[in-house]
Amino acid sequence: MDRYAVIGNPINHSQSPFIHSCFARQTGQVLSYERLLAPLDDFAGSLEGFRLEGGKGCNITVPFKTQALALAKRLSERAELAGAVNTLQLLPDGRWLGDNTDGAGLVLDLKRLEVPLTGARVLLLGAGGAARGALAPLLAEKPTELVVANRTRARADELAARFSPLGNIVSAPLEAPGAGFDVIINSTSASLQGEQLALDGDVCHSHSRVYDMMYGREETAFLCWAREQGLEQRYDGLGMLVGQAAESFYLWRGVRPDIMPVLTALRVKLESAT
Repeated sequence: MDRYAVIGNPINHSQSPFIHSCFARQTGQVLSYERLLAPLDDFAGSLEGFRLEGGKGCNITVPFKTQALALAKRLSERAELAGAVNTLQLLPDGRWLGDNTDGAGLVLDLKRLEVPLTGARVLLLGAGGAARGALAPLLAEKPTELVVANRTRARADELAARFSPLGNIVSAPLEAPGAGFDVIINSTSASLQGEQLALDGDVCHSHSRVYDMMYGREETAFLCWAREQGLEQRYDGLGMLVGQAAESFYLWRGVRPDIMPVLTALRVKLESAT
């Protein structure tokens, strides 16, 4: 049986095994999929151990997406552009192919939710691997302006410079990113620790849409902040998770699963667990 996994730290929260099991049943594929907790200082060792035990492919979550990039011997065009890898596929020669399906999953979900991106002012919080994967697909939707805000300003500066040929993208400090954004997307891992970002209420307006790439059984800290600002259109990253997983599944198995039944089942699963 072909073996797949999601590797991260922390990892217990991940719903990827449920998603890929649903995909496998839906498409008639025979495989196993598990969670693997990698030590923060030895992602490479965990990945090699997984390969030696018969691993065929894996999803990579925080905080290892840039490390996965360094370990991949071949890169897809979107992974090379992003400078981060969230999907690895074992090639016949024993080397890893690195891909990035995050941005495709995000934009697919934003369109499903009818969040307008073309002509909008978009604020992207964070400058890590998740942000890197999202930038090219977001800029392809032609927002009026895309601001990348990060605690470490230099990392936001680097992303703005890297992606500037693709559209109007600028950097800003997290504590003062600007005001009145139409769409605010959180790509940081703060929600995983239940941390609220130090955002001023003027970053949004009464009709702003907010999206947290993270998800949980309860509303994330970022979405709680948005609710406190009186914003009604708040979305977690569950749809992005299923969308990017479907892209990974297609890379591994050559079959594209239907996303909506799995997203519905996953939402019911999480709600029944509360």
